[in-house]
Amino acid sequence: MNKINQKLKEDKKLLSIYFSAGYPNLNDTVSIIENLEKNGVDMIEIGLPFSDPLADGPTIQASSTQALKNGMTTKILFDQLKDIRKTVSIPLIIMGYFNPILQYGVEAFCKKCKDIGIDGLIIPDLPVDVYNEQYKSIFQKYGIINVFLITPQTSVERIEFIDSISEGFIYMVSSASVTGSSSGFGDEQTSYFKRIADMNLKNPQIIGFGISNNETFKQATQYAKGAIIGSAFIKHLTENRLSKISEFTTSVLN
Repeated sequence: MNKINQKLKEDKKLLSIYFSAGYPNLNDTVSIIENLEKNGVDMIEIGLPFSDPLADGPTIQASSTQALKNGMTTKILFDQLKDIRKTVSIPLIIMGYFNPILQYGVEAFCKKCKDIGIDGLIIPDLPVDVYNEQYKSIFQKYGIINVFLITPQTSVERIEFIDSISEGFIYMVSSASVTGSSSGFGDEQTSYFKRIADMNLKNPQIIGFGISNNETFKQATQYAKGAIIGSAFIKHLTENRLSKISEFTTSVLN
């Protein structure tokens, strides 16, 4: 069974952390992943930096830009992760835009992910229909879960279609804005979380965008299986480098 599905079966609320590979320094990627697992994180999203990140707010954009300046590429990321399964057992997901994956070759990319132990991909700009018609069989061949995003504006029909072709979890974007742009959830977002929970979808939901601390983590996971923190963790990395990762995760989980 894919590690994502194993993790989703656990009787707990899940914390997933996103960071940009190659940031703050090019060779920090593996150390950050190992540190996060040691400090209680359930799942990690490794951002593959891209020059035109549509859904990313200023914090993630800045880290992505710096990672590219540091020299991060798809090949370097794969080289960095080639032995990751010797030290890390939690689910690992690469989050990136479709262009670099297409350039690498979709099948070659999925095969490489399988070879090094990546469990899933999140590709915000790959349309669900295109994936379903052209690429689903490739992902399935290599046992790679593709995670789709929904927003408060996504129609019921679309959500049900996404649910029908998903095999892991649904990434529930808390608002229609870019990442890192809100603090705390209002009534409108809470009612959206509840509305999706009441649909009783077959795939659990994990909420991202706007989660930064224990309060927002608890608010999000009241209605969902887990929550994703990106911008707040990257800010923490920017200020503290790798020295205080345990303080960050403890502050969110306790």
